[in-house]
Amino acid sequence: MAGGSQNRQTVIAGGSHDGNMAVGFTEKDMEAWADFLPPVRNGAPITVRFVNMVLDKLNIVHGLRWDAIREALRACNSGRRPVSDVLIAKGEEPTDEIAPFFSINPKVYSHPKIPEGNARVDYRTYTPFVIVKKDQALARLRPRREGKTGMNIHGEGLPFQTVQPAGVRGGENTRTEGGLILADINGQMLEKGGILDVKDTLTIKGPVGYATGNIIFPGDVFITGPVSDGFKIYSGGSITIKQTFDVTDAIAKGDLNVSGGIIGRGRGLLKIGGALKTKFIENCRAAVRKTCVVDSAIINSQVWTLENIDMGDRGLILGAEIYALKGIRAGRIGKKEGKAAMIHCGMDFTIEQEKEKNNSLVKSLGIRAMRLRELIAAEQDLEKRANMMEEFERMLDEQQKAAERLKELLAKTVRDESATVEISGEIQPGTFIELCRIGFPVSEPLRRVRVKLERGMVITEPLG
Repeated sequence: MAGGSQNRQTVIAGGSHDGNMAVGFTEKDMEAWADFLPPVRNGAPITVRFVNMVLDKLNIVHGLRWDAIREALRACNSGRRPVSDVLIAKGEEPTDEIAPFFSINPKVYSHPKIPEGNARVDYRTYTPFVIVKKDQALARLRPRREGKTGMNIHGEGLPFQTVQPAGVRGGENTRTEGGLILADINGQMLEKGGILDVKDTLTIKGPVGYATGNIIFPGDVFITGPVSDGFKIYSGGSITIKQTFDVTDAIAKGDLNVSGGIIGRGRGLLKIGGALKTKFIENCRAAVRKTCVVDSAIINSQVWTLENIDMGDRGLILGAEIYALKGIRAGRIGKKEGKAAMIHCGMDFTIEQEKEKNNSLVKSLGIRAMRLRELIAAEQDLEKRANMMEEFERMLDEQQKAAERLKELLAKTVRDESATVEISGEIQPGTFIELCRIGFPVSEPLRRVRVKLERGMVITEPLG
C-alpha cells in the first residue's frame, strides 16, 4: 500500500465473497490510503454506505476525497478488478510561523549574465566582487509570517512551530534604518557568518586576470600577484601591486605603488592623481600629479609629472620623453648605441597638452573651412549651398573659440625656473634638455652635472 502506511485494517462487507476495502495510515495520520477488492462469484459489491461505515469506524473525518473514492468503487465493482493505492483522505500540515529576519537584497548580486550560445564574450568585463555604493540597500527586513494550525484526517489539530531564519545582520561600515541594512561607504560587500561588512579596500590575493576581470573600485586596491596584459584597473583611492604591472589602462585618484616594474607594451596608459613608486617603467605612458620615484630605469616611455622624478644615482633614462615641472634626478641619460631621450622641465604639462590640442584644432578647422568655402563657391543647388554655409559658420565659430582658449592658455603659462636636471653619472650626446622652453641639445658627454636655468640661459655646473 502506498504512502508508507503504519497499520492496516480490513473491513469485510458481509459474506466471504463480498467486496471489501483495506485502509492504511501514514505517519501522524496525515493521509489514508485504501485498496478496494471486488466481490467474487455472487458476493455483494462495495457500496458508498459501506465506505461511510468504514470511515466512521476508523474515525476518518477530515480531508475526504470523495471523487477518488467513487471512481475507485466504479472501477472495482464494474470491472471486477482490485483498485490499489487510492488516497481517500488527506490532512493539512501546519504552517510554521517565520520570525522577522533580514535577507540580502538580490540586487547587490545583479552582475550581467554571461550570454549563452556562440555570442562573443569579453570575460574581462565580468567580476566576482560585489561592489556597492554608499546608502545602497544591502538587506531588507522580512516581516513575521503568521503560522497556521494543521489538522490530521481524524480532525485533530496540529500545532505550528516558530522558526527563526538565520538571516544576516549589519557589520562594518553599515547602518540599519527603516527596515534596511544600508552601506555607509562605497566599497566591497563581504558576507561572512551572516554578517555584512563593507570594506573600503579591495584585496586581491593573487593575479589579476580572467578570474577577476577588470578592476573598478571606489577605494584602495591591493593586489598580491601580477596584473596581466589587457585588464583595466580603475581606483577611487590608491593602487598597490606587489609584482609586475602589465598595464593596459589604469587610473588611480591616489598613489600607485608597484613592487615590480611597469610594462606598457607601447599602448599602456597610467593616470595617477597622487605619487608613483615603482622599480622601472617600460614602453608606457604615465601622467602623474605628484613625485615619481623609479628605482632603476625609464625606457621607451612618456612620463609626465607636476612635481619631480627621482631615480637616485642608479636610474637610467633611455629613449624616453619626460615632462617634469620641478626637475629630474637620475644616474644616467642615454646610451651610446641607444635611442636619444628628450627631457622637458619647468613647464606644466597639463597646460602644454591643452595648448597643443587647441592649436591643432585651430589649424584643422582652418583647413576644413577653406575646403568647404571652395565647395560652396562651386555649388549650384541653393538648398545645399545654404546648408553648407551653416556648416561653414559653425566651423568658424569653433575655430574662434579654440583660438580664444589658446590665448588664455598662453597667458596662463606656468613656469618653474628653479627646475634642474641632476645626473650623477653621464648624459650621452643626442639628449635634448629643455628648461622653461629654452632648449639645450647635448653634443658631447656630460658627467656628474646639474643642468639649470640662469639669466634666461641653460647652463651646466658640476655636482658637488
